[in-house]
Amino acid sequence: MRLAIAKIDLVALSYNLSKTKQLAPHSKVMAVLKANAYGHGLVTIAQHLTSVDAFAVARIDEALALRAGGVTKPIVLLEGFFNKSDLPILLANNFQTIIHDENQLAMLESAELDAPIATWLKIDTGMHRLGIEPAQLEGFYHRLKASKNTHSAVNLMTHFPCADDLNNARTQNQITAFKQLTNDHNEQLCLANSAGVLGWTESHCDWIRPGLMIYGVSPMLNCKGVDHGLKPVMRLTTKVIAIRDIPAGEQVGYGGRWQSNKAGKLAIVAMGYGDGYPRHAKQGTPVVIKGHRYGIVGSVSMDMITVDIGMNSEQVAVGDEVEMWGPNLAVEEVAECADTIAYELLCNVTPRVGYQYIS
Repeated sequence: MRLAIAKIDLVALSYNLSKTKQLAPHSKVMAVLKANAYGHGLVTIAQHLTSVDAFAVARIDEALALRAGGVTKPIVLLEGFFNKSDLPILLANNFQTIIHDENQLAMLESAELDAPIATWLKIDTGMHRLGIEPAQLEGFYHRLKASKNTHSAVNLMTHFPCADDLNNARTQNQITAFKQLTNDHNEQLCLANSAGVLGWTESHCDWIRPGLMIYGVSPMLNCKGVDHGLKPVMRLTTKVIAIRDIPAGEQVGYGGRWQSNKAGKLAIVAMGYGDGYPRHAKQGTPVVIKGHRYGIVGSVSMDMITVDIGMNSEQVAVGDEVEMWGPNLAVEEVAECADTIAYELLCNVTPRVGYQYIS
């Protein structure tokens, strides 16, 4: 029996998708499932999101896993393909690909394919990661339109680096630039990631591609999912495996990072960085036991965490469930205590953690 469990609330997942659609009622939904559906379980999440219009993943192996799991909806490869030999795989599995550089376009043009592939042309409007330069749009666009290996429709896409900050004008500048670039092209447009959906209505267009928000977590600065009416999908739990007395003045854990200032009790919890919990969580990072918050003390170990429960030995016992994050403790708060982001915590849950899907 596994002690660490990620309980995945599929009812909350459906609720968040419904909320997303309410925010962008005229847009098609491309649900982002990369990185094992942000740690929630790639195939199961896809199988449950029956009302979306398409899925997006980063790489071909993720897309193939979805097809192996019986998922038939369109799948978009957000990084595109990397070798010419990938193209027959895309065609055979009805994968759509992003085109973001000359190398990809040249491989696609020169391939010998039995049928055309659907493409998304990515324009770099300020992310400066993947995407063609705005000045390259017309050349790439017309080459794709002319190629026998592509569908006649060439969807157009960009990505926001700062949409999580409503006070940053960069996103509005990107929206304006993208729409000016694409104004004369009668094609499907996709701009909005989760932050775009929540904060920038003008970016919704033909398609939205929500990721983090459908898992109930906020992509916005200094916000939690509940602030947007979202419900956390993952509840990461474990058990108390020991209760220890700690005398005043004793150091706890590797490196003696914490020292008790008075006699008390410690709960030893079966969770550590081997399960994906952040090793650099600060002293006092909360956990929830029986509805009460307690702070972790000492170093996070590979397999265990020490929690200061004061003198509450009667309220906390061996075998009690410990919520590491979930409905009673936002993953965003834990991430802040570890100087990281919720994305990383969710994606870092390791295979040692068991999964339970609740519907």
